[in-house]
Amino acid sequence: MSNSNRGESKLTPMMQRYMEVKEETPGTVLLFRMGDFFELFFEDAKIASKVLGVTLTSRDKNSDNPVPMAGFPHHALEGYLQKLIRAGHKVAVCDQVEDPKTAKGLVRREVTRIVTPGTLTDEALLDPHANNYIVALAPTKQGLGIAWLELSAGRFQCLALPLESPVTAQQPLRGHATHEVGLRARLLDELARIQPTECLVPEGTNNDAIQYAMTHLSDIVWTERPAWSFQIQTGHDLLLKHFGTNTLSGFDVDDDSPAVAAAGVVLEYAQDTQRTALQHVSKIEPFRRGSSMLIDETTRRSLELTRTQRTGQREGSLLHIIDETVTPMGARLLGDWLSNPLTEPAGIERRLDAVEELATDSVVRQEVRDQLSDAYDLQRLATRVATQRATPRDMRAMAQTLALLPKIKAKLSGRKSDLLNTLERRIDLCPELRQSIETTLVDEPPVVSSEGGIFRTGVNAQLDELRDLARGGKKWIAEYQAREIERTGIPSMKVGFNKVFGYYLEVTAAHRDKVPEEYVRKQTLKNQERFITPELKEYEDKVLRAEERAIALETEMFNELKQKASEECLRLQLTAEVLANIDVLAGLATLAGNQNYCRPKISSEPVLHISEGRHPVLDKLQPSGAFVPNDIRLGCNEDGTTEDASFIALITGPNMAGKSTYIRQAALITILAQIGSFVPASSARIGIADRVFARVGASDELGRGQSTFMVEMTETARILNTATRQSLVILDEIGRGTSTYDGISLAWAITEHLHDEVKCRTLFATHYHELTELPKTLKHVSNWNVSVHEQDGDVVFLHKIVPGSADRSYGIHVARLAGIPLDVVGRADVILNQLEQDHQNANGKTTVPARNRRSRQPSLFPEPTHPLVDQIRTMNIDEMTPLHALQELARMKGALK
Repeated sequence: MSNSNRGESKLTPMMQRYMEVKEETPGTVLLFRMGDFFELFFEDAKIASKVLGVTLTSRDKNSDNPVPMAGFPHHALEGYLQKLIRAGHKVAVCDQVEDPKTAKGLVRREVTRIVTPGTLTDEALLDPHANNYIVALAPTKQGLGIAWLELSAGRFQCLALPLESPVTAQQPLRGHATHEVGLRARLLDELARIQPTECLVPEGTNNDAIQYAMTHLSDIVWTERPAWSFQIQTGHDLLLKHFGTNTLSGFDVDDDSPAVAAAGVVLEYAQDTQRTALQHVSKIEPFRRGSSMLIDETTRRSLELTRTQRTGQREGSLLHIIDETVTPMGARLLGDWLSNPLTEPAGIERRLDAVEELATDSVVRQEVRDQLSDAYDLQRLATRVATQRATPRDMRAMAQTLALLPKIKAKLSGRKSDLLNTLERRIDLCPELRQSIETTLVDEPPVVSSEGGIFRTGVNAQLDELRDLARGGKKWIAEYQAREIERTGIPSMKVGFNKVFGYYLEVTAAHRDKVPEEYVRKQTLKNQERFITPELKEYEDKVLRAEERAIALETEMFNELKQKASEECLRLQLTAEVLANIDVLAGLATLAGNQNYCRPKISSEPVLHISEGRHPVLDKLQPSGAFVPNDIRLGCNEDGTTEDASFIALITGPNMAGKSTYIRQAALITILAQIGSFVPASSARIGIADRVFARVGASDELGRGQSTFMVEMTETARILNTATRQSLVILDEIGRGTSTYDGISLAWAITEHLHDEVKCRTLFATHYHELTELPKTLKHVSNWNVSVHEQDGDVVFLHKIVPGSADRSYGIHVARLAGIPLDVVGRADVILNQLEQDHQNANGKTTVPARNRRSRQPSLFPEPTHPLVDQIRTMNIDEMTPLHALQELARMKGALK
């Protein structure tokens, strides 16, 4: 709205200040403090009315241009902030920064913070169990810089994506601009791994990868920043100034990396929004791509690692199922581990050693967990201290957490595990800070420092004197009321107080004639009058001045205590990180004990040998003992040889029998092992996977003109172009989105390529029974199927994976179970039987979808006739005696052996 429309020439000084602040904070909903309320005007008021449910009114109602207006009490700020942020808005908080009682003229108001989805630090606005990352993307000539910051914990990381990945460069995707397609996909993978809530991009960017991500990831808040701020030199200068260094090499970050440009943008944005020093952001860490397993965005979604596909929530995901942590810090770290499984065997073994020791010693584990369960979120407490937003209760919570450290340290002392010993040594007790808080703060401090009553008696002599004066004055007032009642004979007289009139004597109308002449009338109400006396006024001044001075002194003392704590911020952060690690390890040990998990044997060979493996989510959600375990045998043999080993398993069998569960559990068990967790199996030997790929399910991307089949082929192309011998691939029903022979041909060729070129561990669930011919020509392919029991026309799925191939799909049976009307099911059975007898039409085109047939499927390779078949055909069974028939049967049986 233009200035003329708003009538700025007629605005009051208060509204003029509002307009100035509004211009300074574009793109935000402005909360403007006016007395005891935060007010919103113009379009912001309309947003507040809709999102917050507050009443929309107007200012200057009698003017030609009334201003829309809405508001809420200032003490309710956090609750309303939460609603605005969850609705996707950015909020500027303009508060009163001087005492209205001492202000000369208009009270000074300044923006104290800008709250955005990615820059939250307040406990009430954050999910305690999830990280809250803000990301910046900086396109440069060298590639794409990525930096991400968890402001509430101070963790700052960066990564540079080159225009062309090494794998893609060697195996270009035909018909596409290789570097663009590769960069697009890699960016989506990184954002899926980080899971930011807000992402900063250059204003008006035309970068293909960024534009694709903005279209593809609608749950992220995308914030544009000036394009000039995305320069490497700009970011470099800002980072050096913040960290107080001459180079970034001390952080192992290249000074001219594209990641530096992104890091500078994130840091500047955080500083702009917080309006305070970010001393808790004390370092920047380069993210090493090769040190963790690569899991692309599609695979993360398909395997439901941290969120379910149906609801997008944490509940029901693998993360939710394995989370036995007892602190918010541990829950967030476990999410990081699951998003970044390790690829270094030594690092995995260190974690497994720690988990095993805690799993074995249940007494120590439980005692440590009991202590941790009483701990507060030290990471976020340290951040609130560093940003000067800590409350008295925050400080008390910090001291209570520090008080737990000696016991935790003692419990971990002398452990056998190298990791547990390292963590024990890194616990910093911070005794000086703990003592400063414990000896000065009261046991139950107020929520905000402005209420007073923060410090113990005896901490400060001046404070004790002021408190005594305030308490003595109140006592005098109570005695004064009793004296006046007795002197005047007015039994209902009482001393009251409000902010406008201060202390007063209140007399009902029935006793008005008894009021002494020296009483000075202050206010007349309907049924009562209020008076003041010189004596009452004198003591009022003493009490109020004493209370105000005491609160002012306590505020000053509290700010000094916060400053002392902020100077210990780095020590607090390091200790919080240690507690989080201990919590995760103890939680994984608890999971292993509760769910009967085993320690996996980690191998550098591409092997996947699992005995009695179980799907970790279903195993925990189903009743105990209900899940049917299965074995997996892929990769090299026990002695390391690969001569006769199978690294591609073709799994056939009916719908609903458990094929998808089986192949998914292979991927999930591998990922669990590589985060350092025990796994749901009786034994497991797992070779390090550099990447896990999951091509399962079906989804359209109609908004970008991509059908289900196109999405399927795009995802499959990526697997074929980027998988290595160390990768693990799970495929489900490749090629079903096209004609039968097209699908079979594609699935056949894809399997051959994985076998001949990639040579990686693969589980392929399919209804194309023609593929079961592949082991005859491909040395390292094996057939497996899901057992089914048939009796009297009923089918029972046994959910057991056994060697061999299936020859029926039971699609019509599954349709009946799904509730398809019985007449439709019956008619389908008749049609199927007819089609099976003659599965080609007059033109020679197939009319039987191979994946739905129930017997006698056409084979791409005709099976050779066994010699015994010819012998049986020529037998004259009419002339055989029973003894002769038994002898012939025994002979044929011996021949088959």
